[in-house]
Amino acid sequence: MTVSRAEYCVIACADAWRGDGEVLAGPMGLIPSLGARLARLTFSPDLLLTDGEALLVRPDGTVEGWLPYRDHLALVTGGRRHVMMGASQLDRYGNQNISCIGDRSRPLRQLLGVRGAPVNTLNHPTSYWVPRHSPRVFVERVDMVCGIGYDRVPPGSAPFHRIPRVVTDLAVLDFATPDRSMRLASLHPGVTVEQVRAATGFPLAGGDDVPYTREPTAEELRIIREVLDPDGAREREVR
Repeated sequence: MTVSRAEYCVIACADAWRGDGEVLAGPMGLIPSLGARLARLTFSPDLLLTDGEALLVRPDGTVEGWLPYRDHLALVTGGRRHVMMGASQLDRYGNQNISCIGDRSRPLRQLLGVRGAPVNTLNHPTSYWVPRHSPRVFVERVDMVCGIGYDRVPPGSAPFHRIPRVVTDLAVLDFATPDRSMRLASLHPGVTVEQVRAATGFPLAGGDDVPYTREPTAEELRIIREVLDPDGAREREVR
C-alpha cells in the first residue's frame, strides 16, 4: 500500500508522544493534531487532549472532562504537558524564533511574537513541526530566541526542559548527541541525506547511514484515512 509523505509526517509526529503516559498533548497545526489523536487511539491511550480552551476531549472531539485554567497552568509548569509547536527559525541547539525576522529593534518581518514559548520550553517537553524544511528555517543563529535551546539551559536549572524531536516534510531530527546539537535521526522515504543537508543552514550531526522513518501499520493508515482525516486535508499541508 502506498504511503504519502504527509502520512509519514503524521506517523513521525504521533511517535513524539510515544511513552509519555498521562500528559497533556499540545499539538499546533493539522499534522501534529492528527499525530496526537492517532497516538491516543493506538499506543498512547492515556494521552490527554484539549480543545485549547477549558475542556478535555476525545479524538473525535466529544467532551470527556473539564480542565480549569489553574489546573492547565499546573500541567504547563510542572512538566506534565508536551507541545508540538511551529518555528519560523530553529538553530542547531533547538533555539526557536516565532517573533521577528531581522534585528528585533527594526525587524524586516514581524511574526507572532514570543507568546508562551519561553515558559513552554523551560517547563515541559517541546517538539517542533516544520512543514517546509529550508535554510530559511534551519539557521546558524536565530534572530530572536523565543523557545529555549539546549545551549541556554545550565545543567540542572530546568529539570523539565526537553526537545524530543523536530519533524519536517523531509525528515525527523533530534538532539541525541553529546553536545545536544541537532542530529538527523530519520529520513522520510524518497528523501536523501544530501537533500536534508542542503536544506539546512548548519552542519547536522550524524553520518550518512540514516534510517527511514518507520512505516505506519495497516491499522494506523486506516485510522488516518477513514477516521481522523477522511477528506485528505493532510495532503494539502505537505507537498
